[in-house]
Amino acid sequence: MPQISGSEEIRALERRYRFKFDKSLGQNFINDQSVLDDIADACGAGPKDLVLEIGPGMGFLTMVLADRAGKVLAVEIDERLIPILDRNLALYNNVEIINQDILKTDIPALIEEKGRFKDGSRPENIRIVGNLPYYITTPILTGLLEAGLDAESITVMVQREVADRIMARPATRPYCVLTLELAYYGVPEVVRDVPAELFVPRPKVDSAVVKLSLVKGGTVPVRDRDLLFKVIKAGFGQRRKTLSNALALGGFGKEETARALEKAGIDGQRRAETLSLKEFADITGALAPDA
Repeated sequence: MPQISGSEEIRALERRYRFKFDKSLGQNFINDQSVLDDIADACGAGPKDLVLEIGPGMGFLTMVLADRAGKVLAVEIDERLIPILDRNLALYNNVEIINQDILKTDIPALIEEKGRFKDGSRPENIRIVGNLPYYITTPILTGLLEAGLDAESITVMVQREVADRIMARPATRPYCVLTLELAYYGVPEVVRDVPAELFVPRPKVDSAVVKLSLVKGGTVPVRDRDLLFKVIKAGFGQRRKTLSNALALGGFGKEETARALEKAGIDGQRRAETLSLKEFADITGALAPDA
């Protein structure tokens, strides 16, 4: 297995290829081998699995993943990194580099076209991994979840503050729409913290590796997933207002809201931030047209 030598190797490649880090792309590369190994361990990819890697950077994590997985599709937006990736991954015949913006990529179509192994067989599992740019973490996560991929897990590096939001409990400040969306799609856990000094260049904040083990059909029973998310967003859209007022202002009529809350057994004077995902699902069920 290849071992990253640390920031010196990254800086050497930077000089050799005259590469300049682009702040607008949120480029911060991991310079610690233990972090790479921990991400790959958490991902859990094996020889029959396909890994979709978002933002491979210079390819150090890609190499670790390629040693374990049957195939790695590495999606990198920055075309300046492609020569470096080609150089670092030259010995791997199970890695395919895709120079695209993940936010503009039809991910199911990409996996359908590029996801087969060399013998033509399909992977048993799909696992998603990425060191996500801080400024587009939420759009990437929601895009992956809404793509409807039959994936096993998503293991990503995120800003520590985002990890706190993902893991938040009701009635706490970090608890938000993202908390509930991810809790619907799967079971999250923090794999490890990653201090800022383990990146090149060094960011201003610490990070964390988070794994979301996906649950087919969602973690709570609900007939209309879109309606569930509409209810959640309406509740948090007026976070300081009572649930009754927030839902009414969010597009649900006052009478309709009152009936649904009564049917669900939810006190309308509560605020959205105090409700569990199950309670939001109960309200959604009561609001459904055929409820």
